[in-house]
Amino acid sequence: MNRELMKGSTATMLLMLLNSRALYGYELIKELERKSEGTFALKEGTLYPILHAMEGEDWVQAYWETVEGRKRKYYQITDKGKRILEEKKREWALFRNAVDSVLGNGGI
Repeated sequence: MNRELMKGSTATMLLMLLNSRALYGYELIKELERKSEGTFALKEGTLYPILHAMEGEDWVQAYWETVEGRKRKYYQITDKGKRILEEKKREWALFRNAVDSVLGNGGI
């Protein structure tokens, strides 16, 4: 997948995953890969800067939890993050429809 295409949508996809439940980093990577049927395979070096930026914008908040003796940093979506997600979904629908119109209603 072209990195430029992914750049604008990665945060939205992460917010969508966090909208259902809090997840830790590795879970986010695996869930994104699973839901995209392998199309999106983020590396930790890509994921964590995005999560930290979203945390700085108050779209997500992080907390630590110990599970089976291991400390894990979980991320959960905030109310602001939920509002941003809805805005991003509307933007994506508009963008997708415009691209589909140009490509011929269904793309390639």
